[in-house]
Amino acid sequence: MSKLLLETKELTKTYAMGQFDVHALRSVDLKVNYGDFIAIMGASGSGKTTFMNLLGCLDKPTSGSYLLDDIEVHKMSSEQLTLIRNEKIGFVFQGFYLLARTSALENVELPLLYTKKITSHERKERAMKALETVGIADRASHFPNQLSGGQQQRVAIARAIVNDPSFILADEPTGNLDTRTSIEVMTFFQQLHRQGKTVILVTHEMDIARYANRHITFRDGRVISDKINPNPADAATDLKNMPLPETED
Repeated sequence: MSKLLLETKELTKTYAMGQFDVHALRSVDLKVNYGDFIAIMGASGSGKTTFMNLLGCLDKPTSGSYLLDDIEVHKMSSEQLTLIRNEKIGFVFQGFYLLARTSALENVELPLLYTKKITSHERKERAMKALETVGIADRASHFPNQLSGGQQQRVAIARAIVNDPSFILADEPTGNLDTRTSIEVMTFFQQLHRQGKTVILVTHEMDIARYANRHITFRDGRVISDKINPNPADAATDLKNMPLPETED
């Protein structure tokens, strides 16, 4: 039986816009188990981004509850939420958010700077291992402007997993990438999932969602569909069968 990772009960988020209230999220009940690979989908304004922000402890709900590893996240202070974000959640964003004047290795080390009782040597060792996991250890000393978009996203994934978080939260992680590079990135998410990592992916692209094992769709602030994907596509196979880009003479 799978262990419960997080649960939301009647999770609601309302924004005051002048004289009107905007109901971004309406009483969402959801459970996520350890080892899930979930794609959260929905049109713009459906509530998926608001839900992601609440799961990532980047915002607080108006009402309802959010439990992460049996911790009542919705009752925490801003300082406590900062610790939760660093220790339990690995973030991957569309825009990479790497420090421009910092090497790939140093970018991956950043979450560990807030971890107590870890030496500089241990920090570098763990960061290098994370880079090895995503197949980019040979670029450890390179700066972001010396890396392709796909390589930058791999560094961002390494940074997300370096603290061994409870789950990885990826917001449109292939949005700035071409098709081939997007599939490359999805192979790493699938590999992490096979290693037991929990991945929650926010996307509006069905071509990307098909690699996940569970599809959750939002509309008007509510979950309208929560389905198991019995046959997730194999990104590695898709990449292998994809023709190489043509090169100019």
